[in-house]
Amino acid sequence: MGGDRPVRWWPAVLVVVVAAAAQLWIHLASGRSGQDRFLMGVAAGGLAVILLVGWLLVLSRLPWRVRLTALGALAVLGTAAWWALEIRGVTGDMVPVLAWRWSAAGEPAAADAPAPRPAPGGAAAAPAVADFPRFLGPRGDGTVSGVRLARDWQARPPREIWRRAVGAGWSAFAVAGELAVTQEQRGDEELVTAYRVATGEPVWSHADAGRYDTTIAGPGPRATPTVDGGRVYTMGSLGRLNALELATGRRVWSRQVLEEHGAGYPEWGKASSPLVVDGMVVVSVGTSRGPSLVAYDAATGEPVWSAGPDRASYSSPLVATLAGRRQIVIFNKESVSGHDPASGAVLWRYPWSSAQPNVAQPLPIGDDRLLVSSGYGIGAKLLRLRGGADGALEPELVWESPRLKAKFAHPVLFGSRVYGLDDGVLACVDPATGERCWKGGRYGHGQVLLVEDLLLVLSERGELVLVEPTPDEHRELARVRVLDGKSWNPPALAGSWLLVRNDQEAVAYELPLAGS
Repeated sequence: MGGDRPVRWWPAVLVVVVAAAAQLWIHLASGRSGQDRFLMGVAAGGLAVILLVGWLLVLSRLPWRVRLTALGALAVLGTAAWWALEIRGVTGDMVPVLAWRWSAAGEPAAADAPAPRPAPGGAAAAPAVADFPRFLGPRGDGTVSGVRLARDWQARPPREIWRRAVGAGWSAFAVAGELAVTQEQRGDEELVTAYRVATGEPVWSHADAGRYDTTIAGPGPRATPTVDGGRVYTMGSLGRLNALELATGRRVWSRQVLEEHGAGYPEWGKASSPLVVDGMVVVSVGTSRGPSLVAYDAATGEPVWSAGPDRASYSSPLVATLAGRRQIVIFNKESVSGHDPASGAVLWRYPWSSAQPNVAQPLPIGDDRLLVSSGYGIGAKLLRLRGGADGALEPELVWESPRLKAKFAHPVLFGSRVYGLDDGVLACVDPATGERCWKGGRYGHGQVLLVEDLLLVLSERGELVLVEPTPDEHRELARVRVLDGKSWNPPALAGSWLLVRNDQEAVAYELPLAGS
């Protein structure tokens, strides 16, 4: 049967042509995030495979021996791929990161971390370190002042000082004095680890039992430590808040924040870094309805206040003075809000879509405005805060735009323009109008740091890119590869020394300075 009639090829050709046209339309049509394009492409490709298998078995008129042989070959190939490959996380666009099942996952044991590997050329001079004591730097806004970088990296390239393996996790470094502190996963323990900035040698580590690990998100702690007053404050991926001595790593106090408030941890793990303000440590909570924020006494760990009705997302609390009121701003799962630092009372609240993780830090602009942005196709809004009744503030929408979709990276303000990664592509936006000045440089879902008058972009692929922030055009000055593999961790700049890491390794570079 099927041998006396010609093979019916046209249905297969039609499926292939339509599938190719669908892929072209999905990837070229504007208005979709990279994640949506990938997922739609996978769905379209999967449907095409199903239709081709249906053609093979029902409509092709091929001899049954050929049909069954082809079907068996597809089954063998699929089984072999399933047996040989595993998914080790995803990119920022949800593209699976595949690896051979038998290859090492690159997670050092808790008690036996490898030594740092010095760069060729001998020992480096001790760095002139300026503290980078918390998430997004001294002011918590992704900017560094007092450091002027050289613009010509071809004549004077960044110099690698040391490189070492580290445990998994998306925590960044906080730098204070000669120590760089981060969080990492080793086996079934979450570690807070301190390394010597100049050499990468371990100084101390503090371990707590616990492991957050999912196929999509990957294992390990997410939040960056905060260093203040000789102590290190850390939030683990499962909600443990620690206060440790900076010099020794000895635990001063600890709280199980999520357990205390009956809250579950978010599906990507706790990623919100602690904020130290007015003698308190302020952190977001979890997936239950309120409190949004809790404050503990920084010296003793005793509760001070808890407030807010919203579930947590992945942003960190920050301090800003807006409309004449000093306040703590937090981007929650379904809102952005401002709180009175003394009592935690909600001063204002603006609703936001809860359909996606909210990650990027809100950006204060001027005396009374706040730029808020999400990825996943949502975009940005500029809010103006005005004084209201009984000391409250009233948020007013100035504009909204899809032209800045900050998924993981936090936008920065330089001059009269905002610069940030719009769904993985660097963009310049006029905050007065929401209009985009330009867009260029496909850096993926990496991170951005403003250093005086230059941008350091750490791409998702592990490239360090130097960009001049100008409102006229995308102006890339230099780039160098500093990490292998997916790189989501924010960079830390301590003086001229740049410390970067991902879920496998950490590296220190000395960046060339202008006029030196």
